Formats: sequence, structure tokens, C-alpha cells
Amino acid sequence: MTRKLRVGMVGGGGPGNFFGAPHRRAILMDNSAELTAGALRSDPAGAIASAKELFFTRGYGDWASMIAEEAKLPEDQRIDYVTIVTPNHAHFGPADAAARAGMGVLCEKPLTLTLDEALALRKTVKQHDTPFVVAYTYTAFPMVMMARELVHDGTLGEIRKCEAWYPQGWLASKIEAQGQQQASWRVDPARSGASGCGGDIGTHAYEFIKFVAGLRAVRVQARTKTFVEGRALDDDFTVLAELSNGAIGTIAASQVTIGAQNDNGFRIIGTKGTLEWSITDHNTLKHFEAGQPVRLFRLGAEYGYLPETVKPYVRVPSGHPEGFHEALANLHRCLEWTIRARRGETVPRACPLPGIDDGVEGMAFIAAAVESGREDGRWVAVKPLD
Repeated sequence: MTRKLRVGMVGGGGPGNFFGAPHRRAILMDNSAELTAGALRSDPAGAIASAKELFFTRGYGDWASMIAEEAKLPEDQRIDYVTIVTPNHAHFGPADAAARAGMGVLCEKPLTLTLDEALALRKTVKQHDTPFVVAYTYTAFPMVMMARELVHDGTLGEIRKCEAWYPQGWLASKIEAQGQQQASWRVDPARSGASGCGGDIGTHAYEFIKFVAGLRAVRVQARTKTFVEGRALDDDFTVLAELSNGAIGTIAASQVTIGAQNDNGFRIIGTKGTLEWSITDHNTLKHFEAGQPVRLFRLGAEYGYLPETVKPYVRVPSGHPEGFHEALANLHRCLEWTIRARRGETVPRACPLPGIDDGVEGMAFIAAAVESGREDGRWVAVKPLD
């Protein structure tokens, strides 16, 4: 590698923010990228102060100034890509501007506030051939990546059914009324979008089906429910889907499941067997075959069964857990290797982690589910990509 990549961050520096710090740790984890430019808060003075406090080389008062000023710099000084860790309503602007300025983008999910915004952003990204990753973090756990390889290699045969789930319990009471920042914007349609639970974590569950099984929902039947009185958005999200190969998909997400934390996972069921993974045992991938004892794939850099596409994303020997921060680092590593490969540098081939099309399809899935939920579970077609 010729030099460290320079990263710009939008959001993530305010008090009570969660995602900024994990992304900063992930960017620095492999010592191949650095925190260069930041527009970290909505208040300009606070944004510049936060950038200084968090040791960014250059601080900016807002994202528009950051992207415009960085674009004026010589290529050997400007940022290489932008990480966007704001609430959903503030994704489109910086992502679109960065793509137009020739910078890569790593954007938190869901992609945008609305499907129309997502489609417009996709048009820009395609026009400018922008390296783009959507932060569906759990797809970057190595055993999830391995599951994808096994499915695509035909290990399960024809896929019959996909089950994906993501229960949480933190919104079982109206904590937003107490000023809890992370809750407040997630239950606000102006900042979160058309779906609360579905957009926040239902999209994660759906992406398991897309990423691991390589299938998409063509129509959905949804039950979206708001259990906590006074909320404008759903806090429980259950979807039955017809998938692109005719298989069945079930996507269940909840933010009112008391006792659950981030207990997400999936089960991919085929004619030859089943694969199962859960965050509660994220270093293990279970493989079931009829009449055979369960096979457990365990994570470890020295294990020979890990595909070549997965090995570069494993950092430690077996027995040492790799989790959330490492998965985030894998998203950044994927974008970094894509950028470096385009410059002619010799790097491992980047895993096809979720990109702009996945982000748009996630928004289309949510739009169809919300429409179905409003109409008492009527079957609704999911808008396909062009």
C-alpha cells in the first residue's frame, strides 16, 4: 500500500451519539486509514471543536463545506472517502455530494429517508462509478460471509425458505419522553422515515436474506405495530415475503421484546441442508444435513475451511472472539480495498459487501411493508431495481 487512506466523517461527534465512536475505532483498526476531515455535529462551532477534540486533522462546520473544500485539494492531500453516521434524514445530502466529488462513501443504514431519495442517490453513484458501502454491519461478521459462500457454492441446494430475525427490548417503554437521544430521532418520522422498527433493524434482518441467500423480496405481507402509546412509528415489524426464486421469507423485528438486546440472526433452508447463525454465538456457523450430525464451523484465522474471500477479514487465531468493531472494520476494509484496487494497488479482492443497490432495495422493501401494514396486511409488490 502506498499510503494510508484519508477518511472524512459526517456526524458522530455530538453528546449522546453512539455510532461515531465505533466507526472511528473501525477506521483505525488496521492502521491503513486515518481520520482526516470531520463535520461531526449540526452546530458549526461544536462541529469544529469536536473534530479537534477527537484528533481529526481538519475540522469543518458542516458537511457541505467539508466536501467542497476537500475536493479543491490535490489528490495526495484530500480525503479518499466519506463515512456518514448521522440520523437517516441527513444521509442523502453528504452521500450525493461526496459521490459527485469523486469520493467513496460508507453510509449508515437505512440508506436514506425515502425511497425517492435512495433512487436519486443510486443514479448519482452509478453515473460517477462511486465506490459505495452501506453499513449493514452484521453481514461483515466472517461467519456470515462464509455462509454466503456456502450458499453460493450450492452447499444447501435450492433455497426453500429464509428466516431472519432481530429482536430488541430497549423501546418497550416510552424512553424518548425522557429525552433519550437515540430513541428520540428513531421514533420521529421527520428524521427516521416511514418505519421505525422496520427501518432501523428490520432492514438488517432483510439484508441477511439478500446477502447470504442472494434473494430479494418480490412481494410482502406485513404487520407493522405500534405498541407504545403515542408513538408515530412502528416498534414491532413482522413480514412474510415471496422471494425472487419462489421461496418463502420471514422477517421479524421488534424493539419491545423485553430481555432481548441485539439477538439477530438467520436460518437459510435448502433442499440439501440448513445454515444457521446468531449474534449470540457469532463465531459459530451451524450446518445441518439430513441424517448427519450438525457441523459447526468455528472462527479462526488458521482454519483451512475458511474461503479465500473470507480469510483476509479474520484477524486473530481461533478462540479469540471477533465481534462488532471488527465487523465494522471489515466494512471499511472492503471500501478501502475497492478504492486501492482501482488505483492499481495490489490488495486482496474485496468481498461484495452491501452496496448502493442493497441500500435501495432495503428502502423498497420498507416502502412495500409500510404500505402493506397500513392496509391490514395486503400483499404489496416490492419495487424492483431498473
